Amino acid sequence: MEFTAIIEKEEDMYVAKCSEVGTVSQGFTLEEAINNLKEATELYLEEFGTRKKLSRPLFTFFEIANVKA
Repeated sequence: MEFTAIIEKEEDMYVAKCSEVGTVSQGFTLEEAINNLKEATELYLEEFGTRKKLSRPLFTFFEIANVKA
């Protein structure tokens, strides 16, 4: 099965989330964060299984005008 990893940099760590399942992990490198997320997701699925149909997240962008930085 293929899943989506959403990764954000937080200070000195990368935080990775699988939006289809809801698992989250982290690592000091992108590779470590993704590997840890993969392991967390595998363990979750072994314990709880999957819902009948997993949906893919939809990504889009939007702008906000007149925001002071």
